[in-house]
Amino acid sequence: MSRNDQVTRQWFLIKALEKSGGATLEELVQSLPEDYACHPRTIRRDLQALEAAFPLYTDRVEGQVRWKLVDGFSRAPALQFSSTELMALVFTRDLAKPLEGTPIKDSLDSALAKVTAALPPAAEEYVRNLHGWFSAGIGSHKNYREHREIIDQLARAIAKKRTVEMRYYTAERDRTSRRKVDPYHIWYTSGALYLIGHCHVRKDVRLFAVDRILSLTITNLPCQMPLGFNVEEYVRTALVVMRGGPEIDVELLFDRKTSSWAKDRIWHPSQKAVLNKDGCLTLQLQVADTPELVGWILSFGPGVTVIKPAELQEKVRSAATEMANPK
Repeated sequence: MSRNDQVTRQWFLIKALEKSGGATLEELVQSLPEDYACHPRTIRRDLQALEAAFPLYTDRVEGQVRWKLVDGFSRAPALQFSSTELMALVFTRDLAKPLEGTPIKDSLDSALAKVTAALPPAAEEYVRNLHGWFSAGIGSHKNYREHREIIDQLARAIAKKRTVEMRYYTAERDRTSRRKVDPYHIWYTSGALYLIGHCHVRKDVRLFAVDRILSLTITNLPCQMPLGFNVEEYVRTALVVMRGGPEIDVELLFDRKTSSWAKDRIWHPSQKAVLNKDGCLTLQLQVADTPELVGWILSFGPGVTVIKPAELQEKVRSAATEMANPK
């Protein structure tokens, strides 16, 4: 038996006690998933070990000994979080690593410190053990340490409903311009932060990469997000980040090898995935027609075929040819 198995089993025991309000040794044995089933003596040792970190006690009810958590511990009065929920929140620190050095990460660290303080001091050792078997990989992401002040200003401008003036670098045009923007929302996706706001120059709602905002000033001009504007609807057609192109119906066919791992993923909220009898996956999407879509399809290599539309087939074919035969 590994240390991870023990920690995981003890996690299930705490969950069972939270849910039931108390349980006998036999009931706790039965509550464990099949993979973690073990002898009652082992469960008794687990409970004795957990007593060092959690306020457990035994009570005799109708001739049976029941293990219980002290009232008030399983639910933190101010937050209404259970003990395992409090510990789970500690793991969100991993997910916020891309925001290291920003006011958002600082605030999260402060909040998590308060969450951790709500646990008994002895429980910290248990939390450290949990980190031994569970962590979150964050993948590629941008570093926002140098953009701390910009993010702080944007948060204040959104809260105060004030227009901002900024110098912004547009990568596609390789040029810097001055913009007045009514800031609506900061959106985090695919390891990067974006500002959604109404651009006075373009006279439309646009997406701005926060790391490309070179300087920013909060003005005294009041602004307000239009009634009925919905952030989720605004980004709905974006496969990852890019939006604005015409919305198209896409149908892709993955070969068996690629389907084996692609079939269980959520690529886009609009997707309809069907696993065919031959083991190949048919994936249908309604997304914006952007260079991002072409690049995403190419990332699967020969494991995917574009069924429709014909225009997308040609774009992918052309891009693949150019990649193989650079100028």
